[in-house]
Amino acid sequence: MKKILVVRNDKIGDFMVCFPAFAMLKQSMPNVEITALVPSYTAPLAELCPSIDNVIIDTPNKKDNTEFNRVLQEVKNAQFDAVICFVSDWYNAKLTWKSGIKHRLAPATKVFQFLYNQRLTQRRSQSAKAESEYNLDLARAFLQKHHIAAVEPKPPYLQFSENEIALQKAKLAKHLQISTTCKWLFVHASTGGSATSLSIEQYAQMLNCIANETNCEIVLTAGKGESEKAHQLAAKITATKAVVYDKNDGLQDFTRSIACADLFIAGSTGPLHIAGALNVPTIGFYPSRLSALPRRWRPINAEGKHLAFMPPEAKTKVQQMNLGLISIPEALKTIVPFVKNIWNS
Repeated sequence: MKKILVVRNDKIGDFMVCFPAFAMLKQSMPNVEITALVPSYTAPLAELCPSIDNVIIDTPNKKDNTEFNRVLQEVKNAQFDAVICFVSDWYNAKLTWKSGIKHRLAPATKVFQFLYNQRLTQRRSQSAKAESEYNLDLARAFLQKHHIAAVEPKPPYLQFSENEIALQKAKLAKHLQISTTCKWLFVHASTGGSATSLSIEQYAQMLNCIANETNCEIVLTAGKGESEKAHQLAAKITATKAVVYDKNDGLQDFTRSIACADLFIAGSTGPLHIAGALNVPTIGFYPSRLSALPRRWRPINAEGKHLAFMPPEAKTKVQQMNLGLISIPEALKTIVPFVKNIWNS
């Protein structure tokens, strides 16, 4: 086996929690070329991934037959020996089946699973494991099928050199007018996709308390359309200076900036999972809905580097998704010792 295709063509967070599986495949098969099929917005992260050799850009419109045929032809031309679909939908099943790839592995789910000739029953809807573990199980199943010993990977799954980090910190310190002599607390207060978020008031209460208990600079990160909320939050932080970081030189540059953080706080969203891949300590806020639980969407940083909170368990979806039900004073009883411990260790 010389070339395999890995498919995870959905959101940033979904892609990042595949990094351990990519690492397992590359470390177990160091001479195999791994190509990732990804959308354009996660391609910069795929290019940074040390376990991925090549990238194929997927179409943004999966209903466009012309674009489908473009991607199909590119996949065919690469002449892959195998494909692992870490996420399966009709588009991915049809694409990989029509590609003629000999070995096609995916989770055994939905009626079109027959288009894959290797399947693994996972029941991800039960959220019994972390998404990263489900992905690792697929990688293990693939290796076992092909009689290859699995190498268990360890974090960090993405890292930069000390020199790159030093240069990025110097650039940020100058741009944001922040000190390099204290800890940097990054906070991403907005969320995308199906995730929900704490209120500005909740974030402000939490951050003011952390700032009163520690010596830190607070950096509020914001993507496209998120700057207003970040500035509103900055105005409510009185215990220390809070700066808004809403301009960067692309996703790879933003990732280097996250690598400079001493702690990253966010809802269950892409930047939180980027921080996890970098093994930056994280605090996450999640809905209590089964499909969105902390145990399912835990970042991939090392054990002991992540703290998770969710609303009290409830029967209605509205209550499950309402992060406003999280008591910040109660959460701070755990958060402050966690922060002091990781910053003093």
